[in-house]
Amino acid sequence: MTDKKADRKAGDTSADDDRWIRNESATDRMIREAQERGEFDNLPGYGKPLKNLTGPKATDWVTGWMQREDLSGVLPPEMALRKEADRIVDTVADLRTEAEVRQVVEELNRRIREMRLRPPSGHNRGPESFLRTVSADRVVDEWRQRRR
Repeated sequence: MTDKKADRKAGDTSADDDRWIRNESATDRMIREAQERGEFDNLPGYGKPLKNLTGPKATDWVTGWMQREDLSGVLPPEMALRKEADRIVDTVADLRTEAEVRQVVEELNRRIREMRLRPPSGHNRGPESFLRTVSADRVVDEWRQRRR
């Protein structure tokens, strides 16, 4: 039996540790070094459960985390377009002409139609999209009402 095999049988993991250290990423190295310096010791809330993880408001924690970390852009493509369609009147509120409003609505509708034609793939598997295009006339009417 070779020395390496004997060391592994005896529970010596230093060879594995050396191999890990040589192959660790820069991020992993920084975390490991910070742990060795004790920078993660005695952090506030250590050993305590996270708030709002149970009960009817369990999603409040996720919502708060997404807001704190500014993860608003982390949505599946259809949900991002749905959110954009829901806020289209606010999006065009500061535009100066009806032509500009119609152009923004048409661009959104182009992306909605493109998404509906795209076959599901990768992480975007699921039922086909039922997201409707936005009525440019409706958006223009609401835009005019807000300008009065």
